[in-house]
Amino acid sequence: MEAQDAADLTGNERLNETTHLAPSEGSGPCPNCGDGMARQDTAYTPTHVYALGRVEAQFPSLGVEKEFAQTGAQSGATGTNAAVMKKVLQENRYLARQICWVFRISGMETYLLRPRDTADFGLLVEAVREDPAPTDLDLVIGWLDPEPATCGVLTLRVAVFDQLYSFDRASLLGAIPRPAAPGGKKSGQEAEAAFNWTAAEVLDRTALLIDNAGATDEHRALNYLAVRYPSIYERTAQAHRENKALARIDVDPAPVSSTRKLLDVIFTYTDRATDVPDRFFVRVDVEEEFPFIVNPMAPYFSR
Repeated sequence: MEAQDAADLTGNERLNETTHLAPSEGSGPCPNCGDGMARQDTAYTPTHVYALGRVEAQFPSLGVEKEFAQTGAQSGATGTNAAVMKKVLQENRYLARQICWVFRISGMETYLLRPRDTADFGLLVEAVREDPAPTDLDLVIGWLDPEPATCGVLTLRVAVFDQLYSFDRASLLGAIPRPAAPGGKKSGQEAEAAFNWTAAEVLDRTALLIDNAGATDEHRALNYLAVRYPSIYERTAQAHRENKALARIDVDPAPVSSTRKLLDVIFTYTDRATDVPDRFFVRVDVEEEFPFIVNPMAPYFSR
């Protein structure tokens, strides 16, 4: 499957519309792009972020909390606390700029979020769910400010994002194209359940690792594949039908001469009967802010 076919796995149309825009040179802060949050130090090399987690709005001070409560009372917003918060923030964008936007990964406060373009505060507001669920997911693509920041009692690294997409785990897994059953027949309920189990296992073992903060090249490659490349799910489903288990996932530098950062993500499947390993890999370019596929999934042979 072509890499671009995976662009809709998040269930977000804006992902399809915007991910083909070319990032600025170097994909980091620059004097002539974004909102001008530039660093004149040309030696600065940005740490890119491609992270899966949860966006959470927190009040930085009692004053902001009271202002929010007063504004909410005047708006007549009703419903759950989350629903009221979303409505108030939608109607009063100045409050969105006062809130601490915290990005949690595996339940841990990991980053403070800040849009490169202030117009994208709307993406943060839309990330507030009226009926939040434990399976909600947000994808942050951007870079880390080298200096930590304080918001209320929190002092965290700042992830300056260029793109933010919100979806839930079920919609992500449901958007993966289902392979046809052997013989070209559509899979039944049993096959569908097996595929869903497979997809959940792959997602959990790639992107939803406890230590995956999306800031290393290896984790960025894994997270990119999890939301943009259905072939890893299809290949694993095929392995399960062949009575093979997903034994491990490794990320190694590509053994090729290149001026760019190329990583091989290697999936090892072990035959449950013979214990013989079978390996497949996909090569990912992580040089810039937006990773992309260099070589599609293919058999891997140790060198």
